Amino acid sequence: MFDDLSRPLADRMRPQGLDDYVGQAHILTPGKPLYEAIVSGRLHSMIFWGPPGTGKTTLARLIAQHSDAEFMPLSAVLSGVKEIRAAVAEAKKIQLERLRRTVLFVDEVHRFNKSQQDAFLPHVEDGTVYFVGATTENPSFALNNALLSRARVYVLNALSSEDLLQVINKALADAGRGLGSLGIMMDDDIKLQFALAADGDARRLLNLLEIAVELAASQHSQTIGPACAAEVLAGGVRRFDNQGEEFYNQISALHKAVRGSAPDAALYWLCRMLDAGCDLAYLARRIVRMASEDIGNADPRALQIAINAWEAQERLGSPEGELTLAQAVVYLACAPKSNAVYNAYKAAMSAAKNSGSLAVPVHLRNAPTALMKSLDYGKAYRYAHDEPEAYAAGENYFPDALAGTRFYHPVDRGLEIKIKEKLRHLQALDKAAE
Repeated sequence: MFDDLSRPLADRMRPQGLDDYVGQAHILTPGKPLYEAIVSGRLHSMIFWGPPGTGKTTLARLIAQHSDAEFMPLSAVLSGVKEIRAAVAEAKKIQLERLRRTVLFVDEVHRFNKSQQDAFLPHVEDGTVYFVGATTENPSFALNNALLSRARVYVLNALSSEDLLQVINKALADAGRGLGSLGIMMDDDIKLQFALAADGDARRLLNLLEIAVELAASQHSQTIGPACAAEVLAGGVRRFDNQGEEFYNQISALHKAVRGSAPDAALYWLCRMLDAGCDLAYLARRIVRMASEDIGNADPRALQIAINAWEAQERLGSPEGELTLAQAVVYLACAPKSNAVYNAYKAAMSAAKNSGSLAVPVHLRNAPTALMKSLDYGKAYRYAHDEPEAYAAGENYFPDALAGTRFYHPVDRGLEIKIKEKLRHLQALDKAAE
């Protein structure tokens, strides 16, 4: 079918120049530092950080091309220190024999360990290579500080639907590298379906388009219609990267939407994670945490609802059980908010760690033996139920050095309004008993 066009469509359609490059206008428009560096041929070491299919490898190739430099690719998945040394040796040879600079492009650079990353440093430092790394992981966590200090980080964004429609149209129109010679026809709404299914990834888009063309050809058609599109796009999933950068960004957004009393946004982020296949037990645990951390005693029912949702989800299974998590998220987002218990817990834990092994006051100690009683364990302890209002006014339950400390400060929302009033009354009784 493709004759000499046997290479994958995504590879054939790689941009040949900056004018052909789609997306990343925030760094590739005139006046932007990277754009000006590329067109002027001023090389520097850099890190491209962004999701798959956003043009990291292509951009590295274009940088080498505009700088009249040798492009030397290296995959961190397949390489080690031996391959790094070989690449550096080749770069030195090119520099000596051809008087050309070398752009050493390392794909998936976050997969190199510390010693492998360190192997680049002296050669970046002395100008043997210009280092360009590509990563889908946050460089702050995935790369050594020493390497980061020698390279500028550029963030590449997922392509917009408008960007991806440009990619489709280029592929359909290009008769030399793309599908232009095949006369493929697609309605605009079908193109948009493909763009949305690609989820910001140009490589995924072109792969889907190529599959659709082959499916249409098998049916002796040049038209990619609704039935063909539905067949090709069935079962697509969103970018998620379980336990990666996007995973933690989305759970952060969910938690903050709940904390911010935004039920619609909270429900959206929950559904994004469900749609991407997030572990339901992980989501349930985080929802329980939200109930305690951000609602606490302002509405104690929130914790029970979160736990009930988790239990119901486990009993119902998927997909029915997901609705219980949604119910809990909406309730939590709408509930009155308090982090008073959360703050009190942190303050108390800090005091416990920093105050040393303070002795339990004698009157609070247990006295199950005659010896303990002879040492006055439990002596003068006041049994609260025998006191007025079942409260021993003026009694100290702290180690002596911490007497009077307060960790818990209820807020003026939800049930904590009443808790605050109760504690204020008890504090007044303590003051009267002094």
